[in-house]
Amino acid sequence: MSRLALTLAATALLLAGCAKVGPNFAQPAPPQGSASRFVAGERPVFSTAPLPDDWWRLYEDPTLDRYVSEALAANRDLGVAAANLARTRAVLREVRDQRLPQTGTSASATYGRQSGAAQGLDRSLDTNTVFDLGLDASYEVDLFGRVGRAIEAARADTAAAEAALDVVRVSVAGETARAYANACSAAEQLAVGRLTLRLQDDTLTLTRRILEAGRGTRLDTARAQAERERTAATLPLFEAERDRALFRLAVLTGRAPSDLPPSGFACTTTPRLRQAIPIGDGAELLRRRPDIRQAEAELAAATARIGVATADLYPRISLGASIGSTATSIGDLASGPAFRFGLGPLISWSFPNLGAARARIRQAEAGAQGALASFDSTVLEALGETETALSRYAHELDRRAALLIARDASGDAAQLARLRFRNGADSFLTVLDAERTLSEAEAALAESERQIADYQVTLFKALGGGWQTASSRQAMVAPVSR
Repeated sequence: MSRLALTLAATALLLAGCAKVGPNFAQPAPPQGSASRFVAGERPVFSTAPLPDDWWRLYEDPTLDRYVSEALAANRDLGVAAANLARTRAVLREVRDQRLPQTGTSASATYGRQSGAAQGLDRSLDTNTVFDLGLDASYEVDLFGRVGRAIEAARADTAAAEAALDVVRVSVAGETARAYANACSAAEQLAVGRLTLRLQDDTLTLTRRILEAGRGTRLDTARAQAERERTAATLPLFEAERDRALFRLAVLTGRAPSDLPPSGFACTTTPRLRQAIPIGDGAELLRRRPDIRQAEAELAAATARIGVATADLYPRISLGASIGSTATSIGDLASGPAFRFGLGPLISWSFPNLGAARARIRQAEAGAQGALASFDSTVLEALGETETALSRYAHELDRRAALLIARDASGDAAQLARLRFRNGADSFLTVLDAERTLSEAEAALAESERQIADYQVTLFKALGGGWQTASSRQAMVAPVSR
């Protein structure tokens, strides 16, 4: 058997014996009870139906739908996350290429004379020119799975980056809806304040007429004036809050703050849902939340890197081959005698200095333990966020129901107080107190409406909705070829 045949046979044996060192990744089990129904979700205002991908359409507001679509297409934070994903996909392609032979070409021309003394001669050698052309190829035999584990780690890093992009999508969709709802709520609170101001203007006009008729006092007029100005002082706060929300909405949709379309100023009613919120259960939450997928992918990458570090305990074996031509003249490069070739394995091993390799293994194992703890923490945090959001929203609904009753009762009391004051049955102080109570009840109700909208968005974000529609509607970066 020729030497070439022996070399090829040895290569085949090496390839047949390849095995990956290090632990294989196993999907971690979620904490006990995490896949059950939500504790705080046992209320009629919630439904066990699955959360729709485009949850913002539950508000049935075309303007909100348009803003969310624009934000998912033009938000700058999404651009950053997409660039990070493109980078990890490029790294994955680079690591995959390690399984392919590495090739290189060379060409040289050297003029000179070798040392005769170095070869044991007592004379100088002839001066000549040497021309060389060559093609070299090498292939690492992944005998212990170092390259395979590196590919696993890079693939998991890419999955983590994809999940991170989805995390940003969830945040962008939620924060866009929140900014829009805040703008609408501030406009509604502003409208309530202006209505209260008009009522207080009427009261102030009444006290002045009564004073002119000789029945009232300057004290009543001063009190009415003070109450009117106190209400007027709250209006700029609502205007500033509306502007802040609109500017935030512009930035989220990829615009300059001054470039928001006029439709953003047209909304004067806080967005409201007309149905129970579909929340699903814990099992659906664990499948849907992209931060949980990101934590799991990071754990898979950390596990694969244990194998990469473990492979350093063993030798690396590469197969090399080269062909070329060497001659003392360019014309002889194509001649048979100038042809050369070589084929053979190359073994490299850091033995006996294995202490550094074992230290890297311990580092990788600690990293995997930390990634597992991070996964468990992410799951628990997701469940905690969701339960908290469910509870806050449900209890705020109860608060709004009580505020509605208080507002209606305060309105009746204020109307009766004005009527009794006109008929001389009560003092003006009673009117002021009743109107102040009504004003506070109106403001508290409007604030509760704003809080409910805010809690709804927080709940939808905790449920992890919004990324599925965005990722299926647009491909922000090119997919990795398999």
